[in-house]
Amino acid sequence: MNTTPQPLTLRERKKAQTRRAIQDHALRLFLTKGYDSTTVQEIAKAAGISHMTFFRHFPTKEAVVENDDYDPLIATLIEQRPPHEDTFTALRHALATGLQTVYAHDRQALLVRTRLILTTPALRDRMWANQYGTQQLFVDALRRRRPAESLLATRVRAAAALAALTTTLTVWVEGDGGEDLPALVDSAFATLLGQPRPTCGTASEPG
Repeated sequence: MNTTPQPLTLRERKKAQTRRAIQDHALRLFLTKGYDSTTVQEIAKAAGISHMTFFRHFPTKEAVVENDDYDPLIATLIEQRPPHEDTFTALRHALATGLQTVYAHDRQALLVRTRLILTTPALRDRMWANQYGTQQLFVDALRRRRPAESLLATRVRAAAALAALTTTLTVWVEGDGGEDLPALVDSAFATLLGQPRPTCGTASEPG
């Protein structure tokens, strides 16, 4: 299987750059003014765009914090895991690989966004509602790998993995991002599987 990502077109690159600029300015404003006190108009002005351009990229202010490309990335990585791996192993390595990529490029943004979600009641409530979509994305990817596995088993394993990930992100934020997130997630999976906790600061090699 060819897993090399296709290069983005110029239009796609510009769109991604605009989205990233909007999110960067929004996070800065949220940190300085507070989430509830920051308006879409202020975010658009800081990013040098119109409020209509803002809404072409994000349907709501909440979406600036909630929306990212992480879930599709993880789903793709799940599908690309070797077919001999069991479901939990595939999930574990896909999450390790994806988090290492995100951690290397967007660690601070991930920390700020996750802290905002956990400490802002409106966003925290929406997070639980959005978990279903993420879980279903994982389930669909897992079913494409192993269509013979029962739907119940796949859903239970995807839900357990997602719960482990969410809990680990909470612990990571509570520690102000001081620990290595991929290593923490790997420790969470070791706990689920009843294995000894991996050495602190290092995540399992994603095979």
